[in-house]
Amino acid sequence: MIRPGRSRPGPEAVARHYQDLDRYYRELWGEHVHHGLWNTGAEAPGTAVEALVHRVAVEAEVGPGGRVCDVGCGYGGTARLLAREYAARVSGITLSEAQAGFGRAAAQAEGTDDRVHLEVGDWLGPTWEAIRDRGPFDVVLAVESMTHMTDLVEAIRRARSVLRPGGRFVACVWLAGDRVARLEERHLLEPICREGRLAGLPTAHEFELAMARAGLRDAVLVEDLSRKVRRTWDLTIQAGIRRLLEDSQARRFLLDPCQPERVFAATMLRIWTAYRTGGLRYGLFRGIAPA
Repeated sequence: MIRPGRSRPGPEAVARHYQDLDRYYRELWGEHVHHGLWNTGAEAPGTAVEALVHRVAVEAEVGPGGRVCDVGCGYGGTARLLAREYAARVSGITLSEAQAGFGRAAAQAEGTDDRVHLEVGDWLGPTWEAIRDRGPFDVVLAVESMTHMTDLVEAIRRARSVLRPGGRFVACVWLAGDRVARLEERHLLEPICREGRLAGLPTAHEFELAMARAGLRDAVLVEDLSRKVRRTWDLTIQAGIRRLLEDSQARRFLLDPCQPERVFAATMLRIWTAYRTGGLRYGLFRGIAPA
């Protein structure tokens, strides 16, 4: 497990990160706030982002009337897509008031608010109980949220506990490569964790072990999607450069020495590099709740 190099960030630090960068996340990444999936390489960014959700939905076997829990739901883009295109009923949880507010308004505007419920709170805190009381769920999804968890096994154990017997836990996870040079660890992965408020980057094997320790069966890496998602950062960096050239407010944000989140501009370059060295990977995992 690659750690941030300092004390691991708590939920308050993660929430503040997303609150401070709210505008830039939405402008650069859109309402889904996760990687796109380029199966051919020719897809438009919006199509690629939704393709990842569809890939997750297929692995999770989401169907009409299915009860889904979305851990780290962000702006609710994934939750609303599942409600809209799969007729699922989705309960999501996010640390960010800004994200939840945006997601609720969007659900109301498109008419999915009767099937999408977004909660503000910490999955490892007492808010989890409110989500649990809406269960049991057929599916628990965690799209790029598990690496924010300070106790990975407990986070997955909570997912298992809200699943019905035979229900599926499906996660998209930022990973460390199996063989990471010390220079990569020190200058790429540790800063990525620290600046992105990640508790750590597990290897694929470590995440499989965490799922098994949490009580899931058939806990496996379904697919390494690294090559199919890394184009996300080509486009993010290009969009970020355009934003700096065109937007004086963005330039002031980047140059403000009192703004700790301005370092995320450098983080994007680290992530782009780490994908190409193989130090950073991206995996799709699945586990089944036992009877």
